[in-house]
Amino acid sequence: MQVTTFGGPEVLSVIEKADPVPRPGQVLVRMVAVDVLFLDTRLRQGWGQDYFEMNPPYTPGDGIAGEVVALGADVDPAWLDKKVVAGTDNSGTYAELVAVEETELALIPDGLDEQAAVVLLHDATIAMRLVDHAAVRAGERVLVTAAAGGAASIIVQLAKAAGAQVIGAARGEGKLGLVRTLGAEPVDYSAPEWVEEVRELTGGVDVIFDGAGGAYGRAAFHSADNGARIITYGASDEDFAEIDADEARRRDVTITGLLEIEQLSRHQRKNVLVKALAEAAAGHITPAIGRTFPLERAADAHTAIEQREIIGRAVLRA
Repeated sequence: MQVTTFGGPEVLSVIEKADPVPRPGQVLVRMVAVDVLFLDTRLRQGWGQDYFEMNPPYTPGDGIAGEVVALGADVDPAWLDKKVVAGTDNSGTYAELVAVEETELALIPDGLDEQAAVVLLHDATIAMRLVDHAAVRAGERVLVTAAAGGAASIIVQLAKAAGAQVIGAARGEGKLGLVRTLGAEPVDYSAPEWVEEVRELTGGVDVIFDGAGGAYGRAAFHSADNGARIITYGASDEDFAEIDADEARRRDVTITGLLEIEQLSRHQRKNVLVKALAEAAAGHITPAIGRTFPLERAADAHTAIEQREIIGRAVLRA
């Protein structure tokens, strides 16, 4: 699938290319599942050129799960025929065959399928980093915005496991139902008094994980107790929330963006992924997969994401 020019979902087109040949240090993965990120839809529109160098025509996608079907030179032959998941730094995974660096590969453990594994690649690794950084403690009050999203749903589970009281802000009964299923207290943030409801439930929150951004993120700030920690990592509303820095300092509220958190090395990222895969295989965390689409219907997946039709993560399948 190729983005032919910046624009709406219709700019995603099916093309045919020769099968890629893995270079030394690479393997060739036959795709079974690819996660579709909200970021993919923004990049397709031309957003984020200061951070991402995505110039059409390009093939979207970063994560892939599937079977290793060919090896480049200097690759461990034990990888052949293995079920794996890997990231590619946006080198293009909306494709039937993808060349992947051996160093990025992680084995998918027994009991976990490719769709779950590829969702965990981004959602669980981000969620674990954010929850570790926030140092959520038992008895704390935690607000998660856009709580039915991929990473957010894992954050809810991790915060609950840490013993926190978790409020999940979302919109629509389907998403609020997922929040309930995950064990959090749902709040509909399309309601005008939603921040007051959060404060009534908690008395003010200690930690906010803001994956919504925009107006929702700015409103969420007013639910924070003095001394709260706010972690911003998404912009599903419009853009990252702009919070009054003077007011935050006055109330001793710390605000940390995802890019400000210490970046992990490739080896560290892989270790977090392996831990996440093991936790999911053991049933301790569950990725939220809303809908799956055939690869050639990637445009439909983008449309569904932009229209807020999907609860959890969208996945492309072979």
